[in-house]
Amino acid sequence: MSAGSADYADRFWTSADGLRLHACDYAAASGPAALPVICIHGLTRNARDFDALAPWLAARGRRVLAIDVRGRGLSQWDPAANYVPAAYAQDVERFMAGLGIARAVFVGTSMGGLITMEVAASSPHLIAAAIVNDVGPVLAEAGIRRITGYAGLTPHMSAWTDAADYLRRQNVQALPHYEPEDWARMARRMFRERDGHILPDYDPAISRPLGEGSGALPADPWQRWEALARDRPVLLLRGSLSDLLEGDVADKMVAGRAGVLLRLVNGVGHAPMLDEADALAAIEDFLRKAD
Repeated sequence: MSAGSADYADRFWTSADGLRLHACDYAAASGPAALPVICIHGLTRNARDFDALAPWLAARGRRVLAIDVRGRGLSQWDPAANYVPAAYAQDVERFMAGLGIARAVFVGTSMGGLITMEVAASSPHLIAAAIVNDVGPVLAEAGIRRITGYAGLTPHMSAWTDAADYLRRQNVQALPHYEPEDWARMARRMFRERDGHILPDYDPAISRPLGEGSGALPADPWQRWEALARDRPVLLLRGSLSDLLEGDVADKMVAGRAGVLLRLVNGVGHAPMLDEADALAAIEDFLRKAD
């Protein structure tokens, strides 16, 4: 299959509780060996969220594995609705073990950043360095309200233009620079056609733990952040218009930590798509020093 300008291979593995899970495996361009990259998407997204970043990283000599978290994309839906960070982290750990990957650079957008923190707490040896995209131990109420307002909904669209317009209404404040063709591409990433309908490409039950108060942050979120930030280089990206990661929280996350960098992605909100010039420049500089 293909995404962006690079080909990828489909990888499947089985979770500890028997789900068939999927990831996109982008081969590294030839050159000096570098650590692979594990990309983990946000709550209602999937591996296709990285269809610009992954080829860009692969062209720079890194194998990239973009994961469909359980319940999204080509990964199986969970009948038990066990959609919580601890289960997601165990899935990632099992995936890496199956491929014989001992250490990697993690890229986590929103929920993917929380999963990265969870992996750092349970299996810190797996994470050589991390890029955390617009999320932290404290989530702003405005962002939570916005996300819970649409997460788990299953609007039925009859045309791809309807899906693009639906996403524009949800995200125009975060991505004010997007043109109609950008919303159309986002729709193709986030929706899938089933039985003549165009639907969000996730299990509606992913939102259930949010309503039960167990799906956003662990009981000790600052300890999770400390587990990630303590012994490895970390790049924290924050959209300058973010309604989920407030500036004072981001400042606290990096304060007193020499190995943790904060970089703004100007002109976007939650969450940067990681194809912005600011984001790519920060990522390239960070990865140059991460191995």
